[in-house]
Amino acid sequence: MKFVDEARIEVLAGKGGNGIVSFRREKFIPRGGPNGGDGGRGGSVFAIADRNINTLIDYRYARRHQARNGEHGRGSDQYGAAGADILLRMPVGTQIFDAETDELLFDLTEHETRVTLARGGTGGLGNIHFKSSVNRAPRQSTPGTEGETRLLRLELKVLADVGLLGMPNAGKSTFLTAISNARPRVADYPFTTLHPHLGVVRVGAGQSFVVADIPGLIEGAADGAGLGHRFLRHLARTRLLLHVVDLAPLDETADPVADARAILAELRKYDPQLYEKPRWLVLNKIDMIPQAERAARADAFVTALRGRGRKALPIDEARVFQVSALTREGCEEVCRAVWSWLETVREGDAPEPDVRFDRDAPPEPIQ
Repeated sequence: MKFVDEARIEVLAGKGGNGIVSFRREKFIPRGGPNGGDGGRGGSVFAIADRNINTLIDYRYARRHQARNGEHGRGSDQYGAAGADILLRMPVGTQIFDAETDELLFDLTEHETRVTLARGGTGGLGNIHFKSSVNRAPRQSTPGTEGETRLLRLELKVLADVGLLGMPNAGKSTFLTAISNARPRVADYPFTTLHPHLGVVRVGAGQSFVVADIPGLIEGAADGAGLGHRFLRHLARTRLLLHVVDLAPLDETADPVADARAILAELRKYDPQLYEKPRWLVLNKIDMIPQAERAARADAFVTALRGRGRKALPIDEARVFQVSALTREGCEEVCRAVWSWLETVREGDAPEPDVRFDRDAPPEPIQ
């Protein structure tokens, strides 16, 4: 299935039915009085988050979604039927913007979250509502109101705990294949990954987290070079970034330090908040370096990347890992460290217990 993370749609709610003017007319019942019913409400358009959907491809081609109008009222006190609603299922992580004002309307971050995109019009009143002691034969009714119409822009941000960041051919897809059951395309040329991939990493029984792999970045991505940075938004919801670096590039003129700094510059240019996220270094392809030279090569890279002076990058050497995605050497160590860190972060995010409902808490003294 083609991965689509952007779409523009038009939603039109149904118009409410009109109320009518009608009078009871039966044999031997003169002046039966008004019996005109109300019009039915127009159908509304709703969106619901569904974790079983992972792309917006359904809305790339079906761009107009219109609910039915409500039926008009009828005589004999009959109300018109309401128009059928429309329920649009969207992936979890979808953001819904007003296409005209670019205002964020809804953010579907949880499964089964339901929001109203366009509300249907209300039905008009029949003349049964206008009768009174001084107006026994009312000839007034009201029309139904128009339903809402909106132009919307849908934008998908995948939900993952960890995001992979790096240059093309750094080995991100191979690393994802090594630690999960995901099978992204792997080849020996740049930009093999053309859209994000998700993989579930299982560390143990009941211990798992989700990793997102996005297409590689190059210097100048903010200006549209390569695939640009349109996929960087998929890392916005992650808790941790793994910066995958090719420590043994085939091109002898390539400089891993310069490439890593270029990635960080593009990240900061795109979103300073994303740049400030916790970021670990994963030095990949150590299988291409002799065993005796690996430690020295890794230390030299970290020292050069950190730099000196006031602009030195804060790099925690305990968060620097040497791996070989091809042979899976060191991959398990990275996964266990990530899981331990995520558990610590999740415990810190947990709300404090409410002692009002804690049976083991001592009772408060009576004032």
